[in-house]
Amino acid sequence: MRAAHDVAAIRAAEAAVAAETGWDALMQAAADALAGVLLDRLPPGQTPVFLVGPGNNGGDALYAAARLCERGREVDVCLLDPDRSHPGGLAAARAAGAREVAEPHGHASVVDGLFGIGARPGLGTGRAADWAAWQADARPYTVAVDVPSGIGVDDGTAPGPHFVADHTVTFGALKPGLLLGPAADLAGAVEVADIGMGRHLGEPAVEALTADDHALLAPAVPRGDAHKYTRGVLGIRAGSPAYPGAARLCVAGAQAGPAGYGRFVGDPEVTRSVIDHAPEIVPGTGRVQAWVVGPGGGEDVGDHLAAALADGVPTVVDAAALHPSRLADARTSGSVWVFTPHAGELAAMLGLDRQQVEADPWRHAREAAQRWQATVLLKGRRTLIVTPGQTTRVNLSGTAWLGTAGSGDVLSGFLGSLLAAGLVPHDAAAVAAFLHGAAGVRANPGGPVSASGVAAALPAVVADFLAGRLSGERDW
Repeated sequence: MRAAHDVAAIRAAEAAVAAETGWDALMQAAADALAGVLLDRLPPGQTPVFLVGPGNNGGDALYAAARLCERGREVDVCLLDPDRSHPGGLAAARAAGAREVAEPHGHASVVDGLFGIGARPGLGTGRAADWAAWQADARPYTVAVDVPSGIGVDDGTAPGPHFVADHTVTFGALKPGLLLGPAADLAGAVEVADIGMGRHLGEPAVEALTADDHALLAPAVPRGDAHKYTRGVLGIRAGSPAYPGAARLCVAGAQAGPAGYGRFVGDPEVTRSVIDHAPEIVPGTGRVQAWVVGPGGGEDVGDHLAAALADGVPTVVDAAALHPSRLADARTSGSVWVFTPHAGELAAMLGLDRQQVEADPWRHAREAAQRWQATVLLKGRRTLIVTPGQTTRVNLSGTAWLGTAGSGDVLSGFLGSLLAAGLVPHDAAAVAAFLHGAAGVRANPGGPVSASGVAAALPAVVADFLAGRLSGERDW
């Protein structure tokens, strides 16, 4: 797992390290790490400008500027408020030969050392906001110190003026705002600099699966004495005369997963189409270990949801089944629910505008998870998996090409198969999102994919994940 820790945890770890080594030694370690990255990353032949804010973040930047000067690089320093700049860092930069400038304009390289993890989201008005507007217009190559100035460090929001980095050097550990959207997309490539805090960090606020987390899938792997029933039975209630393909794609996703038996319940014509394309699927009701309800559903989707609810097994609720009126009984049902909305569907569930969800997806996913006591898989650029009482997971695999019709239907079927095979909802949702994203890349690296192509790629991706062969394919 990749782990991100909130500001309170970072502050506590910093204090623990400082108690052992001193605050100055901690800052020098951060400056050393930052300077090393800058020497590698800043384009040669350019004079970078260090934008320096108050406090320790500005101090890290100033000491790093001094180190670059000592290595023969020309450096300009632009102070947001000279009276509040870190005294030791400013003295070191001046002594090393850094030149002070009033404005950053005209520079092609920027080091954003304005505000660190203690600042509020958004830069408001004033010089910092003006510099952010210049940066957005001029697009100089930018390295952020710890976090891009203006992002929501603990929640991943970006509510006002902010900087956009090409590269971020963060100290000690990832922060939630470097994994969660929309802020994470402003950080560019993120590099964690080890400054000795690791052993002092507690439980993360957010985590993300990597290619090394195949142990999460192990409970769903069939043993030597397995048969189709012990591998899990998945029931699917999907499709309609208007959207018959959704049912077939959901079934394709399910068959790419570990469950050994599939049942399908739906419109007669849709059922015939499903069986024609997947003769392994058994039509009609029967005992199942999990349900998928909703992909491509029609007017009878409420009845299908109620029937699944009556079974009392884990249920993936997707698409048409996510309408608020159909979830009225979900809070008191006692069933295990996994909701798979996109931002628009979650907004409808919560009575909000889509823009509100997109601006603060983690907050609203948590609200839905708490309201319905469900696992919420909020699909998007950085898919979130939120379960009450569990550490939030964010998915980092995938490609923008996965934003294609039917992709969510495949994901729902695959997720249902993982549930039927015995994974708990939080793990099932995280594994499903991760492998679905990996299959999107595998289906056509760097190019367009279809939902059918994603489903076809999934079995081999599952095998490679279990065997530890995904690591070399992409640095997730």
